[in-house]
Amino acid sequence: MIADEFLERGWTRFPVDPSVLDWLDAAEPAARRAVDDPAYRQWHRCGGTWFAGVNALANDEAGAVPGGPPLRGEAVRFAEDMAGGPFAWDRAQVSVCWPGYPKQGDGESDASFAYRRKRDAAHVDGLLPVGPDRRRFLREHHRFILGLPAGPADAAASPLAVWEGSHRIVRETFAEAFGDTPPATWRELDVTGVYHALRRRIFADCRRVTVTAGRGEAYLVHRLALHGIAPWGADAKAAERMVIYFRPESGDPAAWLNAG
Repeated sequence: MIADEFLERGWTRFPVDPSVLDWLDAAEPAARRAVDDPAYRQWHRCGGTWFAGVNALANDEAGAVPGGPPLRGEAVRFAEDMAGGPFAWDRAQVSVCWPGYPKQGDGESDASFAYRRKRDAAHVDGLLPVGPDRRRFLREHHRFILGLPAGPADAAASPLAVWEGSHRIVRETFAEAFGDTPPATWRELDVTGVYHALRRRIFADCRRVTVTAGRGEAYLVHRLALHGIAPWGADAKAAERMVIYFRPESGDPAAWLNAG
């Protein structure tokens, strides 16, 4: 069963879907306009080798860009089921990598760059670095991560990296760390030390896999899974790697930790 696989590994992939292809016909041109939009200049990072593009796609709550269809298909239905029903889609992230990723960006420390290059900048979404000391706090509560590639599959073109089973360790760790503290106050708890120790444990105990998918396919990643972007490989054939990501918010810290 696909649900069992997803809950065991923390991710799953879906085959080419005509509904996703139809959606991409309208969404991809809108995504490319976002990449070139001066309003999103701040999302060009890593020496020009990565467009992070958070919330850069101009889609509505049905996932549709102007003139395009709503977001539909098998992956969407599965994501809705796992999330407990329909919800409003967030504005999608437009993530684009180019040959040479990653280069060291302006203001990026040597340690941060080394982590990006050697550990894929692996992270758990929602645990954000805050302030000049980049202390970690739980500030976002995504339901899941849905990736929709816009180009051909290329295993060497900065694929997604996921640590399988890491979502279970993340849940166990933060259930202990938060304890009986009311969920409404979790956002104020500095979890930097817990988070760093957690990543080290995952690197030691979980298998790192890379996820390759092409246009019309989709992959779903558990919201608690440790994941990142692999460096661009020397044997990559693609000229770029574009993936449109949806990470709808629940606004519920307890659901972020405890839901399926």
